[in-house]
Amino acid sequence: MTRYLIYSEGQFGTPASKTGNSVIRYSAEHVAAVLDSRLAGKTVGDVLGYGGDIPVVGSIEEGIARGADALLVGIAVHGGGFGPELRTAIHKSIGLGLDVWNGLHGFVGDDPELAALAAARGVTLHDLRRPPADLPVGTGLVRHLDATVVLAVGSDANIGKMTVMLQLRAALRDRGTRVAFAPTGQTGIFIDGWGICVDAVVADFIAGAAETLTIQAARDADIVLVEGQGSILHPGYSGVSLGLLHGSLPHALIACHQPTRKTFRHNAWLPVPPIADVIALHEAIAKPLRPARTIGVSLNTSEMSDRDARAEIARIAEETGLPTTDPVRFDITPLAEAVQAFDAERRGAAPATSPA
Repeated sequence: MTRYLIYSEGQFGTPASKTGNSVIRYSAEHVAAVLDSRLAGKTVGDVLGYGGDIPVVGSIEEGIARGADALLVGIAVHGGGFGPELRTAIHKSIGLGLDVWNGLHGFVGDDPELAALAAARGVTLHDLRRPPADLPVGTGLVRHLDATVVLAVGSDANIGKMTVMLQLRAALRDRGTRVAFAPTGQTGIFIDGWGICVDAVVADFIAGAAETLTIQAARDADIVLVEGQGSILHPGYSGVSLGLLHGSLPHALIACHQPTRKTFRHNAWLPVPPIADVIALHEAIAKPLRPARTIGVSLNTSEMSDRDARAEIARIAEETGLPTTDPVRFDITPLAEAVQAFDAERRGAAPATSPA
């Protein structure tokens, strides 16, 4: 089993380390240590509030001593390139015999010096954002699937679209449902071991990539949960969001929203609209290809007090008329029941009940 040293130097515990944070939340057994010299000596649990006793270390050598056999780049870099500090860490890791798992837009394997060193040391470079060479153009093939397809969409980027789908998968599996998760970003691929980073696909093939992922996920599942990306309103990421919507042809949508975020990420000039407007927009855009109904709202209330979070959940539930929760902070049951009820309605069957 691969054991990661997660590179989060200078950023562990911040939004920039969301990749590493999510791998810890959903694949902690694969994590040997986290590299952040600022926080060396602490545990992951001390920093994140979850992850237990996984150590935070100050050097690559310490990570290896803790059992790491691979370096995982656990930070997101705006623009996706390698800074000198990160490149130095990758170079050193390869020299010490660690495989490298990289989800940034820049490919380690395209760096001649790093590639040559990896070949000499016999280590493997995994550039997760390198797309398959044989992707099709989207043609609506998903419409022939029997599986119920649910897509997470959002009012902005980085608000929990992957998280709600992973939480839903766990809850639905506990209820005996045959459910699959379709990873469309680097973090989901780190966690699940397969998928396509759709934001690295040439624009004409984004829908085809989403189509391919959805069909593959449906092979052994009655419900497919497609990881969303970006936002259809985001100036930088809307193309990916639209390609996912058209390629996966969802029957239903989970709308994701962070109430405390007032403007779009990296775009302070642009206000985030109310979630009801976001829901109406997605349903209108989806309708010509295949009508998709929003069946629940997932909130990220991480910046709110417990009291304010509960009040906001109640307010949005009343405003939208939809089951609403924060799937990490509170109970996922309202959304799990909504998915099961929708699937049963679509198939003309009685909804499954949760285990006693």
